[in-house]
Amino acid sequence: MPPGPVKRRHTYDCRVTVLIDPPTWPAHDTLWSHLVSDSSYDELHAFAELAGIPRRAFDHDHYDVPLARYDELVAAGASAVTGRELVLRLIASGLRVAQRDKRAL
Repeated sequence: MPPGPVKRRHTYDCRVTVLIDPPTWPAHDTLWSHLVSDSSYDELHAFAELAGIPRRAFDHDHYDVPLARYDELVAAGASAVTGRELVLRLIASGLRVAQRDKRAL
């Protein structure tokens, strides 16, 4: 009997850039990372949906993701960057929402 189809993990289209910083933000008994796109919110939401990240984890310009998901998200196609690089690229993209603006929403 020939082997069945090989099941592959879903990975995101590598032509897009979704970034993730190291899990360094403590809350709720774990460390958290930020998941962002430097292209569009649509791209970010599509990646998050494919990865099974609930929309409630979206915080104005990023998704908060726990340490337990970090390696999985990198394997799925998120580019691991430093926190500084993530912020600089988010600002350069025009997608950054400043803290003062978040408070006003």
